[in-house]
Amino acid sequence: MKPVRVITLWWLLLLVPRLGATRKGSQEESFYYGTFPPGFSWGVGSSAYQTEGAWDQDGKGPSIWDAFTHSGKGKVLGDETADVACDGYYKVQEDIALLRELNVSHYQFSLSWPRLLPTGVRADQVNGKGVKYYSDVIDALLKSNITPMVTLHHWDLPQLLQVKYGGWQNTSLIDYFNDYANLCFEAFGDRVKHWITFSDPRAMVEKGYETGHHAPGLKLHGTGLYKAAHHIIKAHAQAWHSYNTTWRSRQQGFVGISLNCDWGEPMDIRNPREIEAAERYLQFCLGWFANPIYAGDYPQVMKDRIGKKSAEQGLEMSRLPVFSLKEKSYIKGTSDFLGLGHFTTRYITERNHPSHQGPSYQNDRDLVELVDPNWPDLGSNWLYSVPWGFRRLLNFAQTQYVDPPIYVTQNGASQKLHCTQLCDQWRIQYLKGYINEMLKAIKDGANIRGYTSWSLLDKFEWEKGYSERYGFYYVEFNNRNKPRYPKASVQYYKKIIAANGFPNPREVRSWYLEALETCSINNQMLAAEPLLSHMQMVTEIVVPTVCTLCILIAAVLLMLLLQRQS
Repeated sequence: MKPVRVITLWWLLLLVPRLGATRKGSQEESFYYGTFPPGFSWGVGSSAYQTEGAWDQDGKGPSIWDAFTHSGKGKVLGDETADVACDGYYKVQEDIALLRELNVSHYQFSLSWPRLLPTGVRADQVNGKGVKYYSDVIDALLKSNITPMVTLHHWDLPQLLQVKYGGWQNTSLIDYFNDYANLCFEAFGDRVKHWITFSDPRAMVEKGYETGHHAPGLKLHGTGLYKAAHHIIKAHAQAWHSYNTTWRSRQQGFVGISLNCDWGEPMDIRNPREIEAAERYLQFCLGWFANPIYAGDYPQVMKDRIGKKSAEQGLEMSRLPVFSLKEKSYIKGTSDFLGLGHFTTRYITERNHPSHQGPSYQNDRDLVELVDPNWPDLGSNWLYSVPWGFRRLLNFAQTQYVDPPIYVTQNGASQKLHCTQLCDQWRIQYLKGYINEMLKAIKDGANIRGYTSWSLLDKFEWEKGYSERYGFYYVEFNNRNKPRYPKASVQYYKKIIAANGFPNPREVRSWYLEALETCSINNQMLAAEPLLSHMQMVTEIVVPTVCTLCILIAAVLLMLLLQRQS
């Protein structure tokens, strides 16, 4: 029981309420009024595939998500695609104006690998139009005094790399990613100082190679995701070393990775087995990628569990790949900062999944995730508002990985289903609670440098199509011009940024009231959208048609008049 006792002591230290934290939820927590450190960076984020559209324009090659959504096999809700999405490729200046309106310090966005390298291979072809597009975006951001925080890969792998090599199942992708990363460092590194290699690789491999819910849609249960993750970790390390040896001295930038994880709270904090299960949940979620980068190898609990179940399933080797001693040394320390994404919390309890049930990521963990029915339900089937879990996760990362600089790279709430109102009070409450818990974590000692709220716009939400909306700005997808409308949360987030925190109860309360007043006016504009669209159609189609008919009639009358005179 000695290891469990050590974990128990560590958890008890973590669970000690500080600055008013409790396990009961944000409504019963004491709110902490104060400000963030000087220079704290506030931002919003997006990703290329979810927003850009222009899927086959200006030399862009196909991505695995283009192939996945075009297959027409019910893989995406409503068989939607991101062929147009927010039309962001053609609305750069308009969207940068929205960033200026928010008054953010930085904008986190991703580059499209197949837009820059249509086949995924640098030696084949570099798309000059793609390079120019992103160069112009970066210049426009800097001109508006907004720092670009650039992600190299947010799930949209070039389709030809999937077809030819099997995607991240193949070790060849490590070198191809490194070539792509070096192209980006070379083309944009004089202006970009914050690089993220991969965004949420755990979801990318679990849903892409285990459940098949995401592109490339493979179901290689209990094997494919571990193999893909192994190659992604190596690819991250190689890109970091490339930057460190070739580009850092002249560009003075930073390279990290963005890892998403929900908080796992023991169902019973007095039960050592449930504490151990919650620890295991976090190691299989965050530690899977973070531990190799910060400690040189996979978490011991992953190696033990997967190795044991693999043996019981009659396999000679563990389904979890092994790093060589040389690789461990090469990977360890390859992050200048830790990007941390977080949305919600789960209660964790232990449950043994017998090995004869077959290999799978879920069975390897031997646990069950639960939710409290009293947690605020935001309308999504997975996202509950549990602010205190955010502080727990930030403190866990700070302790587990020995005080790394942390950038929160994703945090946000989706809009309730079938709701088109711009008065998103639930998102305001979510922002208020989660940002305040982040402030408490800083007071606890966590080294948090910046915060990215997810996301700037409503956008394509992967297998859920356009059914969920995370944006500060509502996008009318049924209008071909994809107009943007500010939600109430825009005004509220602006106030937090301007105050660099929460100055006092009276002022914070006034922010909420002002935001709701503003959204009422914007709702009227949104309500008028169908009429405006109809008028636009009349202007663009009916009026030219009528004019053409008038000209034809006039021409006929003129001919008849000339014939009569002759």
